[in-house]
Amino acid sequence: MKVRITTLSENSAGNNAVAEWGLGMLVEADGKKILFDTGAGTAAMLNVNGWNLDITDIDAIVLSHGHYDHTGGLYEVLKRTGPKDIYAHPDIWASKYGSMDGTPPRFIGIPHRREALEALGAAFHLSREPQKLSDAITTTGEVPMQTDYEHIEAYLKAREDGELKPDPFNDDLSLVIDTDFGLVVVLGCAHRGIINNLKQAQKVTGKEHIYAAIGGTHLLHASQERLEQTGVALLEMGVEYLGVSHCTGFGAAAYLATLFGDRFFQNNAGTRLELPF
Repeated sequence: MKVRITTLSENSAGNNAVAEWGLGMLVEADGKKILFDTGAGTAAMLNVNGWNLDITDIDAIVLSHGHYDHTGGLYEVLKRTGPKDIYAHPDIWASKYGSMDGTPPRFIGIPHRREALEALGAAFHLSREPQKLSDAITTTGEVPMQTDYEHIEAYLKAREDGELKPDPFNDDLSLVIDTDFGLVVVLGCAHRGIINNLKQAQKVTGKEHIYAAIGGTHLLHASQERLEQTGVALLEMGVEYLGVSHCTGFGAAAYLATLFGDRFFQNNAGTRLELPF
């Protein structure tokens, strides 16, 4: 099986691409075309237009979680594609906020009303459990917190009963492709930790070998201790290739690059991958 991944939206860009804060990837595998996240706004569609890509025939959209920088482009995408099935966790519709350095809380959830998206043909399939999109492709479903060093940043909140509380990010999930050369795990932000996401990918597929982990890792604010523990775990798990995006941060990316060498890459807007390498 061949896996093709085209990154439509990311913080930085190459190959005549437009960049914006966020992430969106087109995944082609097992006879399916799946849009995994949609970026924050217009970049994904600008790049689709610039590269003359056809996304009208995508089979489904998967949302990794309910933040604006992964869902903001959904309205423009649906205007182009027409009705589509959308797979996600029910908590994507939680009222999400962020507040750093004492600044007033800012809404960072999905910037579109559900009714407006459904009017464009969005058919939401919301489940806490893994959802299969084909024989070889599944979502992780809700990711258990298993490691003792991965945690969710305190500045990320969700409004519940009128009160801002720490966001548990039950909606954080990844996309997993089970191939004959190993698992390919496509990450959104990995708010619950990249290692926790990879462990869940192994659990839902019953397979151990991870060929590639690609996407956001949310190590932007990680301590050196957490970085080192994450690096050790990635190597112990036998991850062959690591491609990082979006919320990883330059410091974390540089550290991981020293561990993986030529098996590491920056996955930016305009990156087009065909796996296995």
